[in-house]
Parts: sequence; C-alpha cells; structure tokens
Amino acid sequence: MTTGNVTIKGTREGLLIALGGGEWGALLEELAERLERTATFFQGGRVTLEVGDRELPREGIQAIVELLARHGIALESVLSTAAETRQAAQALGLRTASEPQVERPSSRVERGSSEGVLVRRTLRSGQVIHHPGHVVIIGDVNPGAEVVAGGDVVVWGRLRGLVHAGAVGDDGALVCALSLAPTQLRIGNHIARPPDQEEQGDQPPEMAQVRDGRIVVEPWR
Repeated sequence: MTTGNVTIKGTREGLLIALGGGEWGALLEELAERLERTATFFQGGRVTLEVGDRELPREGIQAIVELLARHGIALESVLSTAAETRQAAQALGLRTASEPQVERPSSRVERGSSEGVLVRRTLRSGQVIHHPGHVVIIGDVNPGAEVVAGGDVVVWGRLRGLVHAGAVGDDGALVCALSLAPTQLRIGNHIARPPDQEEQGDQPPEMAQVRDGRIVVEPWR
C-alpha cells in the first residue's frame, strides 16, 4: 500500500512501514490517516519502520511508537542508515539495522506476508476473517460473510460474500474460487461490481486479478 510518501507492505517478519521524504509532521499525519482507515486490519501486527537516511531524535521515534500503539500496533525495529536515528531507537529498546535483510527469491505464495491462515469451515452471514497474509478457505463463503486479506484469497468452495484481497494495497493479489460470485470483490485499491445475472450452475473455477487497471475474471486453471 503506497500513498504519497508512506508505504505499508507485508514481509516475512510482519509489516514494514517506510517513510519517504517530506516534512515529518506531514508524514505522521498521512500515516495516521492510513491507520484510521484500516485500524482493525493491522491490530496486533509487528512493525519495522524504515526511514532511510533521515536523522531522527528520540522524540521523533517516540511519536511513531505512540501513534502505532493507539492502533494496537507494536513497533519492534527501525531501519536507518543514519547513526543518530539508530542510537535514538536503541535508547527506546528497539532493534535496529542499517539495511533490510536480504531475502531469498520466493514463490508467488510468499508475497504479501510471511504467514497464511487455513480455515476449514463454511463462513456464514455475519462471520468475518481479517488476516494480514494469505487466506485459504476449505468451505463456502456465504452472503453476508466477509474475508479481508493482505495477500491472496483462495476458496475451495463457493464464494458469495464480500472479499478483499491485497487489502494493504497489493494490486498483484489474486482471488480464486471453485464458484466465484461475491457480493463485492476488491483487490488492492480496485473494486468490481457483481454481475447483474444470477449465479448459474456448472460454472468452472475462476480467478480474479487486476490487469490494465481493472479487475478481470478468467478460468482458474
């Protein structure tokens, strides 16, 4: 998820928040607005803050710690090439590094977050699943149920509820189902209207993804 100079993305260790250039107060306001829109989604998350070569005093990092804490998020480490910033972070008991750890190339399923969740039941109306990684459901997602994932959503059954894949702004996420007929389909920052016609029988498994700036649905092979 990238907006302005704030980027939020999943990693194998949790969430990475990268703050780019610009005035510090404006960056904090932008981050606060982003967290407000997705408050419940990030709760309980582990966060690494990346600030590049920006020199931050202890008070600047403390402001980030308090902002995240108000949304139930814990800051665990700080990535910065500035010695002053790393020293300030260490004084607050945070882990530090000058650059991200190099990850080995991974398969498509590793993108978005380190951990997926497997749900082995049908989701009924009113039931909700929010997860920062991939979500795999063995069962149906009934109308009135909701699935929100930071990565892909795979339903080994009928998908007829609301689904939002790539909820942290990942337009490369996928939604796959044996029967794809959601009441609302969202991928990243894109939303698709449900078809006007009623669901028909004998439909093949389908996959939805973003292509050329819009969500397209095609056979899932």
